[in-house]
Amino acid sequence: MKKIIAACLLSCICFVSLSSQPINEIKNKDVPLVNDAVKTRINTVLKSFVDSGTIAGVSALIYEKGKEVYFNAFGYANRENKTPMDRNTIVRIYSMTKPLTGVALMTLYEKGAFKLDDPISKYAPEFKNMQVFKGVDAAGNLILEPAKRPVTMRDITRHTSGFVYGSDLPGIGELIKKADAMNPQNTLAEMAEKLASLPLLFQPGEEWAYGTSVDVQAYLVERISGKPFDQYLRETILGPLQMTNTRYIVPGSDRKRFAVTYRRENGSLTPLPDDENSFNIKDWPLKPGGFGLTSTVDDYMKFARMLVNKGALGNVQILKPETVELMHTNQLSDTISKRMWLPSKGQVGFGIDFAVRLRPPATKAENNGVVGEFFWDGAASTLFWVDPANELTAVMFVQVMPFYGTLHKRFRDAVYGEYK
Repeated sequence: MKKIIAACLLSCICFVSLSSQPINEIKNKDVPLVNDAVKTRINTVLKSFVDSGTIAGVSALIYEKGKEVYFNAFGYANRENKTPMDRNTIVRIYSMTKPLTGVALMTLYEKGAFKLDDPISKYAPEFKNMQVFKGVDAAGNLILEPAKRPVTMRDITRHTSGFVYGSDLPGIGELIKKADAMNPQNTLAEMAEKLASLPLLFQPGEEWAYGTSVDVQAYLVERISGKPFDQYLRETILGPLQMTNTRYIVPGSDRKRFAVTYRRENGSLTPLPDDENSFNIKDWPLKPGGFGLTSTVDDYMKFARMLVNKGALGNVQILKPETVELMHTNQLSDTISKRMWLPSKGQVGFGIDFAVRLRPPATKAENNGVVGEFFWDGAASTLFWVDPANELTAVMFVQVMPFYGTLHKRFRDAVYGEYK
């Protein structure tokens, strides 16, 4: 279980190229981007990963200008039982939970319940007077200093809070391990209390580092709304968008649709053991904001389409257009130069729970995409993006660890063409 939680951190990207004509620039809006040639290219790429045994199964769904323009699935959701991957397959979306949490939080922002530069301690007093880790002395004792300013709501939406994942960090790792804040037996309130007892890894606002910030967001949704986070998520987003397959717990009646997660090592795939694969089959107290949800490709596409439609899907309005625009506006100033592995995602900044593409790829080895897109992915190699310029949304589901960025690179190249 702890290995699964830690896996949310793993997002390293590897790259290979795909030979095709360049389509990086925005096309004529009257000409579809996803034409027959593009569909063939996508099929070839996805099938090749399954045929090579690199992954067990994969599905992809693309909408363009409000219409489904591509769906296909290859391989198995459960290779051992020969269960095909299809659009009804339920997968673990891991960190693709984060954008849903961000949208939930921003529904409260729209109501005037908080401001982005408010200290989080205004709503969760346990986070007052935070300390910052500076190292250890010769005797191995922690060296701490007071935070120069409070952690703000903006910090926890853009990963500049100082909250981090991992118990392998030099000097502070043992403290994080002992606190065990992300233990699934904890409630969000217990998680927050334990996180607040730990020093921050850096001064708020000075670095970008992936961590438990979005889990703190979920706790703050609970505190501000007065409702359990999972209930607020259902009532505010999942229910209105009819995302009926997006849940923390997969009921027994749907287990046959629940994909196996595979570990890829030494050229072979091994199903994860039950003890690493049980978070979604038991009703644990922890309902995290940073990971934990399961979904289907059609369910998650509803969420993506709401975003490309500036907060609405059909007659359902989740957010105002200006709020969606704020969420996919870069929130990182150039002074934040330490950005962990974020640069591996390409020429991107970070908005409110999304990476945001700021520039075209600098080289063809980088992840492809159109300026203005926003996106995120998950530890089991799932991916989605929203391309407002082309009115395009894409969702790709796979269940393989460690994070497999090569698949993302080649899928993007198949959609847009190799960048030149």
